[in-house]
Amino acid sequence: MAGGITEPGELYSPYVGLVYMFNLIVGTGALTMPKAFATAGWLVSLILLVFLGFMSYMTTTFVMEAMAAANARLCWKRMERHKEDEVEEEDDDKDSSSATSDDDDPLAPGSFDRSETRPILSVQRRGPPCVFEITDRVEMGQMASMFFNKVGVNLFYVCIIIYLYGDLAIYAAAVPVSLMQVTCSAGAADRGNRSLSVEDGKQHNDTDQCWGPVRRIDAYRIYLAAFTLLLGPFTFFNVQKTKYLQIVTSLMRWIAFVIMIIVALTRIGRGQGEGHPPLAELSGVRNLFGVCVYSFMCQHSLPSLITPISSKRHLALLVLLDYGLILAFYSLLAFTAIFCFRGDALMDMYTLNFARSDVVGLPLLRYFLGLFPVFTISTNFPIIAVTLRNNWKTLFHREGGTYPWVVDRVAFPTITLVPPILVAFCTHDLEALVGVTGAYAGNGIQYVIPAFLVYCSRRDGRLAAGMGPPNRHASPFRHTFWVGFVLAWALFCFLFVTANIVLSETKL
Repeated sequence: MAGGITEPGELYSPYVGLVYMFNLIVGTGALTMPKAFATAGWLVSLILLVFLGFMSYMTTTFVMEAMAAANARLCWKRMERHKEDEVEEEDDDKDSSSATSDDDDPLAPGSFDRSETRPILSVQRRGPPCVFEITDRVEMGQMASMFFNKVGVNLFYVCIIIYLYGDLAIYAAAVPVSLMQVTCSAGAADRGNRSLSVEDGKQHNDTDQCWGPVRRIDAYRIYLAAFTLLLGPFTFFNVQKTKYLQIVTSLMRWIAFVIMIIVALTRIGRGQGEGHPPLAELSGVRNLFGVCVYSFMCQHSLPSLITPISSKRHLALLVLLDYGLILAFYSLLAFTAIFCFRGDALMDMYTLNFARSDVVGLPLLRYFLGLFPVFTISTNFPIIAVTLRNNWKTLFHREGGTYPWVVDRVAFPTITLVPPILVAFCTHDLEALVGVTGAYAGNGIQYVIPAFLVYCSRRDGRLAAGMGPPNRHASPFRHTFWVGFVLAWALFCFLFVTANIVLSETKL
């Protein structure tokens, strides 16, 4: 996330990259979207979803343009370094030949220091000029270091860290919630007490019973403690996502999504749909905004995703196609959900609605869908935690300095793990967690940082001479108006969400 400059790694075709981007964007946020749609109304939700998808596409093209500019700047620096080395070698050769010469006349040809007449930063280079291509993988942290001042770099890392904290809090709450809903429902069904199970699609209180004297909130906290003990220690070590882990989790995700859409469409087709969503309900727009922003989040991972694509000739068009497919998928998932289930029956995690026996008759399938977030999120939690820990280290890193063992192996992992677990202990309202994370930190990552990156890279590019052809990966939104529009929208969203939170707290 914060990384530096690395080789692109194994290359893949543009269409494989399109699939990877689809899998990256469509994640946990999609599971909280149906309830947000039902709360805000289907018409308002559809309009906002399309608009936020357009905004996310715009800032994605901003990041790609900045990536190309960063590569050109790296090429420029490499050529200048090579030029300086050539000048030093020529000077050394001249000094050596002068020392062995019998001609001591200071005015003799070649006896003066010709390096004084040669510009150090010459734009007359040997070989092709630097062009705006995406060949080296330059992570967003490195781009921030190139184009921002020190304050801007620190703000960038603070924004990334807050977003990752929100991610971890969502993950830490989603797994225990899923386990609580499934196991408490099973326990209630075993006792024949349907009023305490999820069979009726009823939203339960935390004080309702789960197993005997154990309340649902107690069961949630037990699962949270187990989750922390099992996955928390990975924060203290280095873990990496493997290719096979990606394949397994992606396969499980798509099996679950396809099953849910087919089941919902079947119920609606049979006239069993219970949902009657309103056109618009402005009180639900705040959470819907955060959920939609979170659901389109990909900007922070674009360097790792875009750089290995073998042919980038029609990159912007392929990304636009990807966003169109994602919009269609989100709309299909959310609309089938809100017309299949009553709005008050939709769970924070949409998969939990399929734990009802009258929705899915096969018990194995019910448990697979109900526990689906447990499998996929549990594999991602350690990876996100290690990424956050490394961003903390980068934020406080000083050139040439090293951390004491206690700070490096204990302090940083601890400050990474404890805050999101405490947040998950205090609340398991996933819709609110996703909404706040998307509305604040997501706002910065998806809108503010890309807008400033492209603005500063354009300004930097105009100062450099001899860069060759123009940036072929320039955003279609080239006018400065679009940068200002994105920043104005980000400010409006921040103020809107904050005002709604304040008003909600005042009413309470």
